Amino acid sequence: MKNPHVVIVGAGLGGLAVALRLRARGFSVTLLEKNDRVGGKLNLVERDGYRFDTGPSLMTMPDVLRDLFAVAGERMEDHLTLESLEPLCRYDWPDGTHLDASSTLPRMVAELERVAPRDVAGYFRFLSYGADLYTATAETFLFNDFRDLRKLWKSITPHLLRQLPRMATTKTVADKVQEFFTSPHLQQLFNRFATYNGSSPYRAQATFCLIPYVEFGIGGWYVKGGMYRIAEALEAVARKNGVQLRTGASVAEILVANGKTGGVRLESGETIAAEVVIANADSLYTYSSLIGRENRKIFTDRKIARIEPSCSGFIVLLGTRKKFDRLAHHNIFFSRDYPKEFTDIFDRLQPAQDPTIYVCSTSRSDPEMAPPGCENLFVMVNAPATSPAFDWDDIAADYRNLIVKRLEEFGLDGLSDSVEVEEIITPKRFTGWFNAWRGSIYGLSSNSLTSAFLRPPIRARDIRGLYFAGGSTHPGGGIPLVLLSGKIAAEAVETDLKQ
Repeated sequence: MKNPHVVIVGAGLGGLAVALRLRARGFSVTLLEKNDRVGGKLNLVERDGYRFDTGPSLMTMPDVLRDLFAVAGERMEDHLTLESLEPLCRYDWPDGTHLDASSTLPRMVAELERVAPRDVAGYFRFLSYGADLYTATAETFLFNDFRDLRKLWKSITPHLLRQLPRMATTKTVADKVQEFFTSPHLQQLFNRFATYNGSSPYRAQATFCLIPYVEFGIGGWYVKGGMYRIAEALEAVARKNGVQLRTGASVAEILVANGKTGGVRLESGETIAAEVVIANADSLYTYSSLIGRENRKIFTDRKIARIEPSCSGFIVLLGTRKKFDRLAHHNIFFSRDYPKEFTDIFDRLQPAQDPTIYVCSTSRSDPEMAPPGCENLFVMVNAPATSPAFDWDDIAADYRNLIVKRLEEFGLDGLSDSVEVEEIITPKRFTGWFNAWRGSIYGLSSNSLTSAFLRPPIRARDIRGLYFAGGSTHPGGGIPLVLLSGKIAAEAVETDLKQ
């Protein structure tokens, strides 16, 4: 088949990645985005001189992005400037303890010796444990489709086989973290990384302890001009390379006949034929809203209803007329009772009344992100996925006030009175803006041993010619993994069309 036509639904990072890779292979690619901007959850709000990134705020594994630019015949450094951050993140606890985390080892050790000297050796062992997991599993489970048995067999190494007992453990992230750290502060700090895939550290498998290694062992970066520059750069390269990219083009249906896709129908009524359709939309939204029930053999309404979503987020964007010098670029203000926080979110499906608060102020290291003397605060707490239990519209204002009050208690004096620009993004709004299933950030939670196998795979098993890319499919959420999903999807399409 010469130069087959591919339609991609959604121009998030996964959609942009697969578009660039397939275009480089000679495919004709149409990329459709329902919103006016590309980027998906990596998005942007601009108001009155303030610029807020609304999605991922840290760049890890930059070689994945660098490789994508190279595939398109470009150099990442010609489009983006990556800056390392010091500190990597500032952590605060209600008892007054604080720690400036760093990926620079001497600085991190100095902070650990100040806060929890008995756990310095445990930190080295923890990083080693995470490094072993990462080096053993990355090639098989991150860079490839582990459901492709041919590739799985080729990627099995002696190192991976030695790590299998660790991977098969029933221990949770919290269980494992406790083996390395005696300090409750450090336990809470390293338990937090389970939230990077929208899960609870008290239920997610211990294998996810490799996530801190990626951040502390490999490093984390900020993109000058804001993280949304990634989406803008990839959009420019995609258009330059001949990807037919259309914004404001909302897909109403993925067309399926005799078990095979044949294109899409837009809400405008326009039909676009294609031999291949790749859904960069949330995978469970895709099955429940874009594919007719008669064509869904695996992800039926009944099965989807039983799947636990990842957590969502409650976000408050605050433009303040004063600067808060106690803030770093990234900040975490921990709750008093971490287990209860996750019980509220995942078991009670209610907003935590004492939430851990994340504050990102890119203007601390990039002054152009806010007017002179001002601050752009991206404030986020983990929140439950949407449910019939309550309506976010009814509680958003009160919950915002609770969060602002907690930040003032942590030392952001005068925060409430200094706000001159504000916007609230609830899980309900998140659902509509990004077609996120129940407002979840990552589609499915990773709160069980079987969660990786419940996640819709790169290849749809019930519809030929349909593929997935993005944070709700394999290998998961976060900038590098979403970009890798595009790589894996492109390889799957090319492999299948050659057969």
